[in-house]
Amino acid sequence: PPNYVHSSDSSHMLLTALEMDRRGLTFSAVHDSFWTHASDIDEMNEVLRDCFVDLYSGPLLEDLKKTWELQYPSLDFPDVPERGDLDLEEVKDAPYFFQ
Repeated sequence: PPNYVHSSDSSHMLLTALEMDRRGLTFSAVHDSFWTHASDIDEMNEVLRDCFVDLYSGPLLEDLKKTWELQYPSLDFPDVPERGDLDLEEVKDAPYFFQ
């Protein structure tokens, strides 16, 4: 659902903001536009990728399905699709992952 996708995006932003703060770096964002000082761009890019991989490596769809099954026990939900062979770690080397 669209709201789930947006909430996943915002979770990525929150995790990025928390890690930037932990590192003592300035961070600001609006929707999918993230900012920091020019001198910290490379580090922010690293943080963005690490947080993305950490977030999406988890069983997000499985957890969502379990939540819905608990919330709506009278409904039947389809099985979650099998995971493919995408290696999320490749995001860390993608030059245009986030611009």
